[in-house]
Amino acid sequence: MSITTDRSVVAPRRTAAEVVRAEARTAHNYHPLPVVLSHAEGAWLTDVDGRRFLDLLAGYSALNFGHSHPRLLSAAHAQLDRLTLTSRAFVHDRFADFCAALGDLCGKDMVLPMNTGAEAVETAIKVSRKWGYDVKGVAADQARIIVAAGNFHGRTTTIVGFSDDPDARDGFGPFTPGFDMVPYGDLAAIEGAITPNTVAVLIEPIQGEGGVIIPPAGFLVGLRELCTRENVLFVADEIQAGLGRTGRTFACDHDGVVPDLYVLGKALGGGIVPVSAVVGNSDVLGVLHPGQHGSTFGGNPLACAVGLEVVSMLASGEHQTRADQLGVVLTERLQAMVGNGVVGFRTRGLWAGVDIDPSLGTGREVCERLMAHGVLAKDTHGSTIRLAPPLVVSTDDLNWGMDQLEGSLR
Repeated sequence: MSITTDRSVVAPRRTAAEVVRAEARTAHNYHPLPVVLSHAEGAWLTDVDGRRFLDLLAGYSALNFGHSHPRLLSAAHAQLDRLTLTSRAFVHDRFADFCAALGDLCGKDMVLPMNTGAEAVETAIKVSRKWGYDVKGVAADQARIIVAAGNFHGRTTTIVGFSDDPDARDGFGPFTPGFDMVPYGDLAAIEGAITPNTVAVLIEPIQGEGGVIIPPAGFLVGLRELCTRENVLFVADEIQAGLGRTGRTFACDHDGVVPDLYVLGKALGGGIVPVSAVVGNSDVLGVLHPGQHGSTFGGNPLACAVGLEVVSMLASGEHQTRADQLGVVLTERLQAMVGNGVVGFRTRGLWAGVDIDPSLGTGREVCERLMAHGVLAKDTHGSTIRLAPPLVVSTDDLNWGMDQLEGSLR
């Protein structure tokens, strides 16, 4: 049987009002800005009325390489014509190449592909507990994992159970036990929380959802030393911070540390398909055996084709260097705004948490004003907004976006 695919077929165009009416049929788990987007390329988005917006969010770093990157689209299109899903019941011809390439990028020998970031975090939790029982010798059902206050690792019931964000947590209990929370960046608190039953420390090397919170100098180095000494796994959630965003492949690279497990997602799918992974060595990931964990779509051929191209793009170092260089521009522009609507900020590469003077409005209100200036960004807590442009943004466009931020704060 022969099937002809016509890629010229597109969805019927809807007006903004029609889309807003359709939104009334959806659960209110998000509060999006009132813009209806229909097209994007590079760092620019276009709405249904033809208005253009500079993207300073990049899908929470899922779009590190921008919208409609030709290399990623080409990889996806080629794979769509061949094979898209087999499930892990069978082996497909893109799986081994993707796992080998991602493992090499991380300097690890084993990869477990999944789909979403939250799914990867859940996987890392299961692996850490299994390692604790099988390797460390923790008594059954007694494993504990240390987490940080202000964390954001996803929104499954297990994960929100160790969140201190009331919006994420309240109303969803009872929660999974086995987690101990300490202040973020406090090495002494982590050391004090470790017991013989502690199997892992799950940490974001930079807290993205918290407002791009960077730990104190020496924290990650000290954490690596502590985990090694106490025989505890160092699990780094690099879902937002990783894959070029901070000017290095991984945020941990800034401190020269290598965790036992990398938890990856977002940019790994190139903004085309959801791709996540837990990456480690076989002495940790090897504790899993057939039937103990799985995912129908995890490591599917389309995901592997796109993910393999992402890894290839990162291997050149071009995007990391670009994020590092543009991060200097971003930092200089924000520094000039301190005292003029900005009360503080934190940057690492092309990523910033910007604390707006509360007298000028909430973060949401600032983002609404930015939208009116042709820029899309996202608030986080209080009057803090996050800036995470695609790594392909031009210097001129980045400066223009900063001009609009200045204008919106006047």
